[in-house]
Amino acid sequence: MRILQFVSRLFVGLIFIFSGFVKAVDPMGSTFKFTDYFLAFGMDALKETAFPLAILLSALEFTVGMALIFNSRKNITAWLALLFMLFFTPLTFVLAISNPVTDCGCFGDALVLSNWETFWKNIVILAFTLVIFLRRKKDENQHPVWEQNLLVGFALAVSIWISTYSYRHLPLIDFRPYHIGANISDGMKIPEGAPADEYRSLFKYEKNGVVKEFDETNYPWQDTTWKYVDSEQIKIKEGYTPPIHDFSISNETEGDITNMVLSDNGYTFLLVSKNLSEINESALLKIKELAFYALENNIQFIGLTASGEDAMQSFKTTNELPFEFYNTDEIQLKTIIRSNPGLLLLKKGTILDKWHFKDFPEAKQLQGDLAAYSITKHQTLNINLLIISITSTLLLLLVLFCLIRIRFAEAKNRLRL
Repeated sequence: MRILQFVSRLFVGLIFIFSGFVKAVDPMGSTFKFTDYFLAFGMDALKETAFPLAILLSALEFTVGMALIFNSRKNITAWLALLFMLFFTPLTFVLAISNPVTDCGCFGDALVLSNWETFWKNIVILAFTLVIFLRRKKDENQHPVWEQNLLVGFALAVSIWISTYSYRHLPLIDFRPYHIGANISDGMKIPEGAPADEYRSLFKYEKNGVVKEFDETNYPWQDTTWKYVDSEQIKIKEGYTPPIHDFSISNETEGDITNMVLSDNGYTFLLVSKNLSEINESALLKIKELAFYALENNIQFIGLTASGEDAMQSFKTTNELPFEFYNTDEIQLKTIIRSNPGLLLLKKGTILDKWHFKDFPEAKQLQGDLAAYSITKHQTLNINLLIISITSTLLLLLVLFCLIRIRFAEAKNRLRL
């Protein structure tokens, strides 16, 4: 039973940490998912709580997971894990039956599960959580309470910092199909031999005032007394869906220019705003500066939005912008970049760089080859992240060393006594 308890703590703890982390690196993704659920269940008034709930949920999962792994605050952690699973397991069962949103969002974009897969996953986790809960008082934790509280506080602070940074800039790790280095055209392709959607055809025929449904197995081929009424197709099996779908670029004047943009051998800036009425106006000055830079250097610069034609023209005229706006599906725009506005740099459909509006580059930074600029920028970012990782690791090792020294000194004093 002690081995089962240990395995249960590791299993549930690692899942909670993973789930909390992938939500923390993309708080806006969780916000959109909460909003989808609220709208699906007719709870529109709760939409404003979606963002704080996204932060709270990721922090709670990550912290509980860390506490389980390190066996800290056992009683409180066991209760929280159990209450968490007792709430979400029945909820995911309801979601699996009603299917208001096809993707549960429990692991963000890192691991997409159907609602039924999520429910059965929760059943397994609940079973291990019950083991943790029932054996929470079987052995005493040898670590002082202040050490356990320090670990819990550290986990909570790390989770909130990750969420805050990812919200104010862009996700630390991008699990979406529009990540830097991805080719949009390739993401829309269906591999050869991939399974297609399967449908069942139903035919409605009437005879002697009675309407009856037939399919291919009992169709009345020989009986001409049946009169055709209607037909429909029902999807019985989902086929392969490419990572990128429903992506297009069009407007009323030029029509669909998707292929033209994605096949352009030159550089293209895409300014993304899911809704122009909600755009952060502090970015307008840099947008105009970058647009004029692109115009002077023969670089294509276009805007993508889900706003209507009138809104696009009004926004362009009011702000005296030297580029055109085109329509793209709102869900795709929210998936492309978690910023309103956001900026992408493309070449032949490949995403070379992405910027949150707080991090838009200045035109003078873009002198020279844009690909070289993007590579240098990401090398610098990777070096900075490496420095942060090494520093954090050294600090943790220093804290552990101090704790070991304190524990050793306490044990030595007890032996003397």
